[in-house]
Amino acid sequence: MRADRLVATLLLMQARGRVTAAELAAELEVSVATARRDLESLSAAGIPVYPQPGRGGGWSLVGGARTDLSGLSATEAQALFLLVGPAAAVSAEAKAALRKLVRALPSTFRADAEAAASATMIDPARWGERDRHRPAMVDLLQSAVVRRRKVRLSYTSGARERSERLVEPWGLVDKDDIWYLLAGTAKGQRTFRVERIIEATVTEEPAERPDDFTLAAAWDKVVGEVEQQRSRTWATVVVESRFVPVLRNQFGRHCEVDEERDGRARVRLAAPTPLDLARNLAGWGTMIEVLEPGAVQAELARIGTELAGRYAT
Repeated sequence: MRADRLVATLLLMQARGRVTAAELAAELEVSVATARRDLESLSAAGIPVYPQPGRGGGWSLVGGARTDLSGLSATEAQALFLLVGPAAAVSAEAKAALRKLVRALPSTFRADAEAAASATMIDPARWGERDRHRPAMVDLLQSAVVRRRKVRLSYTSGARERSERLVEPWGLVDKDDIWYLLAGTAKGQRTFRVERIIEATVTEEPAERPDDFTLAAAWDKVVGEVEQQRSRTWATVVVESRFVPVLRNQFGRHCEVDEERDGRARVRLAAPTPLDLARNLAGWGTMIEVLEPGAVQAELARIGTELAGRYAT
């Protein structure tokens, strides 16, 4: 029996008080026999779940028993509330959930948990930028992921080509305040940038997700492929060692120091194309010397000629 189905069964019983195996099967999209086995397994495991035969019967939690968070250790509770706390500042739902979580904790943990929840806040806007807001589309897509329903998308590609797609939403990722949808399509797993979704409609068609799918592993693969594309062109440059931290901040993982000697550093930098590298290095002027490749040197020379032609007096 899958753990997520067990938790869903308990939460459903808490919400309704009493359910039949048929109702549970329809809600969780499993067979009646599977739902009955799950209920029997819960009862055998010591959860106070018992059947009530006869007309109007069903399965219920005896005495209104409810799940709680008493199994958490003190450090686990603090870690949970440090994570959830910042979200409560911007979401009424998260704030309400946080209050309920606090009440569910053992009394000895509550003070530390409440302190942890208010210990951190997140300001997603960089200096000089306007406040960032989560796209409304994200809420709709999250609902589809949770309910496991297919979504019909109107999508614009990077080349501004519009297409209509029916996808199975598997998960959402927020990377540096840019949202991505990982979904199953007729051609396999695909990644969609949420801001390029023009319109989305959640259908009533059930969506399937591979049993071995994990969002973290799938996203790691996407990141690896993107970073490989972003580092197709490498250049070797020489710069004063004191500027290496600036280059690392500018190029991130695409900055590798080969050698440092006498206050000078030999550094390898990467970008998708020679032009991308030249554009990033042009502002350094003669502070950086590009040793190779010639394609980057040529792009820098062209940019320099254009600027000299426009601004020369």
